[in-house]
Amino acid sequence: MDDRGGISRIRFVPENGGDILPFAAGAHLDLYLPDLDMWRQYSLCSDPAETGFYEIGVLKDPNSRGGSLKVHETAVEGAVFTVEGPRNHFPLDETAQTTVLLGGGIGITPMIAMAKRLHAIGKDFTLHYCTRSADVTAFRDALESCGFADKVVFHFDDQDPAQRLDLTRDLPAPSAATHLYVCGPQGFMDWVIETAEAAGHASANVHREYFSADVDLSGDSFEVECRESGVTLTVGSDDTIAKALARAGIKVEVKCEEGVCGTCLTDVLEGEIDHRDQFLTEEEREDGDVMCVCCSRAKGPKLVLDI
Repeated sequence: MDDRGGISRIRFVPENGGDILPFAAGAHLDLYLPDLDMWRQYSLCSDPAETGFYEIGVLKDPNSRGGSLKVHETAVEGAVFTVEGPRNHFPLDETAQTTVLLGGGIGITPMIAMAKRLHAIGKDFTLHYCTRSADVTAFRDALESCGFADKVVFHFDDQDPAQRLDLTRDLPAPSAATHLYVCGPQGFMDWVIETAEAAGHASANVHREYFSADVDLSGDSFEVECRESGVTLTVGSDDTIAKALARAGIKVEVKCEEGVCGTCLTDVLEGEIDHRDQFLTEEEREDGDVMCVCCSRAKGPKLVLDI
């Protein structure tokens, strides 16, 4: 189903009929694209109460590595896709007294599922949706006519500045019972997160999900010892741990290759990690015992991995 703004809404049903596996708000599907031999992650925007289909929204992004273009090209009625999941690295805290959902562009997709769930259980929430223009706002018709339309606030870049998102005005006062969720372009997310935390919202209450990341994979070369496998290898300056492991025949599952999905998380036994992912929390980084091997590196000459 085509929608505005270069976004297609795609529904998946089980090939052999029956119900889908259940999912919670914030979950995503891993979608395999055989022509490119890559996996891509897409947030579910369908109602978590739905049992017949999964729905995702995919932005046709010419600046991507080809995944979104391939989905738009091949997702026709009757096409068969290999999917894994659903998985959830962006869970909704249903105990919060107040929830604020902030979606920028295609980042609206997980927020829709969250809003549907919060509405169903009678929770207090507001959904802020930021786009360039009303004309390119995907899901607009559905959100304007849904049962929680009064909870949705649209913000358009090309209209009166007074209706644009103003975080000093639109965020509630910080409290332990208030939770914020943000998803969208990295600049939008960084702005929301930094502003919210500067205003006193606890980092643990500012939940975020990155769809992609501008990550620098380069750095000084270093050694990686695979303790369980008994193999030591060198990761070059323009190499990644995951690729070096694959060449050595050591299998680590990798999907996003950008440090946003967490699929390649690997336990670290020794060494200082140069974290470059957007998946781990600050607390998890400080613990220093796990890393995303698709993008992160070593700060020192050697890492010892538990593989």
